[in-house]
Amino acid sequence: MKTYIRILEYVKPYWKHLLLSIVCTILFALLNGISIYLTIPLLDTLFQETAKKEVITQTSTVNKTVAILPEWIIKLKDDVSSSFNHYILSGDKIQSLFNICLLVLISFLLKNIFGYLQAYFLAYTENASMTDLRDDAYKHLHQLPMSYFKQERVGNLISRLTNDVTAVQSSISATFLNLIREPLNILVFFGIAVSISWRLTLLSLIILPFIMLIITWIGFKLRRYSTRIQAKMADITSILQETISGVKIVKAFSMEKYENRKFMDQTHGFLKLIIKVVRIRNASSPITETLSVIVGVVIIYYGGILVLQTKVLTGSEFIGFLLAIFQLMPPIKELSSVNNRIQESSAAADRIFEILDTQPTIRNIDKPAEVKYFKDSIEFRNVFFHYEDSNEQILDDISFKVKKGEILAFVGPSGGGKSTLVDLIPRFYDPSSGVILLDNLDIKGIDIGNLRRLMGIVTQETFLFNESIKNNIAYGLTEFPEEKIIDAAKTANAHNFIMEMPNGYDTVIGERGVKISGGQRQRLSIARALLKNPEIMIFDEATSALDNESELLVQEAIERLMINRTTFVIAHRLSTIRNANRIIVLDRGKIVQYGTHDDLIQNEKGLYRKFYEMQFRD
Repeated sequence: MKTYIRILEYVKPYWKHLLLSIVCTILFALLNGISIYLTIPLLDTLFQETAKKEVITQTSTVNKTVAILPEWIIKLKDDVSSSFNHYILSGDKIQSLFNICLLVLISFLLKNIFGYLQAYFLAYTENASMTDLRDDAYKHLHQLPMSYFKQERVGNLISRLTNDVTAVQSSISATFLNLIREPLNILVFFGIAVSISWRLTLLSLIILPFIMLIITWIGFKLRRYSTRIQAKMADITSILQETISGVKIVKAFSMEKYENRKFMDQTHGFLKLIIKVVRIRNASSPITETLSVIVGVVIIYYGGILVLQTKVLTGSEFIGFLLAIFQLMPPIKELSSVNNRIQESSAAADRIFEILDTQPTIRNIDKPAEVKYFKDSIEFRNVFFHYEDSNEQILDDISFKVKKGEILAFVGPSGGGKSTLVDLIPRFYDPSSGVILLDNLDIKGIDIGNLRRLMGIVTQETFLFNESIKNNIAYGLTEFPEEKIIDAAKTANAHNFIMEMPNGYDTVIGERGVKISGGQRQRLSIARALLKNPEIMIFDEATSALDNESELLVQEAIERLMINRTTFVIAHRLSTIRNANRIIVLDRGKIVQYGTHDDLIQNEKGLYRKFYEMQFRD
């Protein structure tokens, strides 16, 4: 229930649309009842000999049949019936028939108008509220730390923001359409039924307790299976995302059959769960209808006795009662599915709220420092780091200081902690212990947005968006002159190949930049960093995956980008860092060597000398 209340919190901002929908629902239900009730005077007009005799008979019958009701209700009903009959039955039979037909036409016309308006206002409410829920979940994802995305599968997150939100949306209509409209319809038709014969109405209610027990049981089963269905769909989405992104590897290793089997195992498991849910969900309606028909048959038999033997009811009243009581069946059937839909959507909502309830571990303090410029130095002081789900030390007592304008390079074997170390600078992660100081301020006390705006990052795995080259270079920047975009591209050695593209700077480069080469993607990422004009640059093996020609062009662009900037470089190829002010050699999370290229190359037993000889042994 708590989950469902949280869903309804998103409906609050649209209460005006919801209120209009409820008003239209009430009018729809009343007009629906009137349209059915009009069958009684219609039948009387067509088959009774005199209207006056019908009025007397109906009034006396009403007094007998509704004696169980409070006196003020009886009086109100009598007054309404008297006025209604006076209008309907005034004049001859043809005039009465015309009056009834006119009322039937008006009531059905108004009923459909209010039905349309009710559906429109409710659709606006549920779609707008679910848009807010999806937006909140998406915005919250951007607040979560990198560690969260290492633990969660991308397909699972995509499924939560698409399939699960769609599943939750149906619960709003279930609540504000079915839980308002159907009970109103039940109340209206129940009132009509009681006003005609309370004995027959009481008999028809015998089945309700049994129906409610069945509904509760079905709802419990559905919620359990719905949770499993949403999880299975997330698995399918994850496999799709992985195989489509890695289609080149799949084909290279001829793993199509393996991936097909893996995918089909998941889809067949999903099918089994869907079939189970369909069986349970579809059982609700026929069971309810069967029980209702049993009651209906009993009512017809008992009502026939009241008409034929006891004369308590007239034929037209009995037919009107049957119409009213059978009009109760659709809303009762609809209500029987409401709990099921609420349980299914609550299961989906749990997965969405799990994202919203995840608190970001990387966030601003209450009053963070506003830092606009980098003035002096960056210092690591006794920094340790390990991931939350592991006790293995990734960084072990790291301490160093970099002055503004210096170039600091990191070298070491894979898994030595180089990338993790530079990820601490923009606070993608926080140290497990120790501090990182920017101009003698702990970066945890600096506004995260301010801190990251000081930095530009170029990684080995360059990510570009499925947009134009111009928009990729100017990513995150608005209203930037095209001349500066072109200047940045020229500095990054990217202008020439861009001009050879079909639409130049307006060429769309595909998802992740698949339409251009790795070296071209890297140069665009450097142009993007140049345009941002950061004071601190971080290069994470930016040239390691490139061929010699591309590496030369990218390295030239990097050297231009490093001018007058504080730079952190992770280098696989030592030729790219000879001019660094200092080089730190990391091994298993510890600093094992520290100095300039010339200093480190002199140590014949050092790890740096070993790397150098491996790369330049010829």
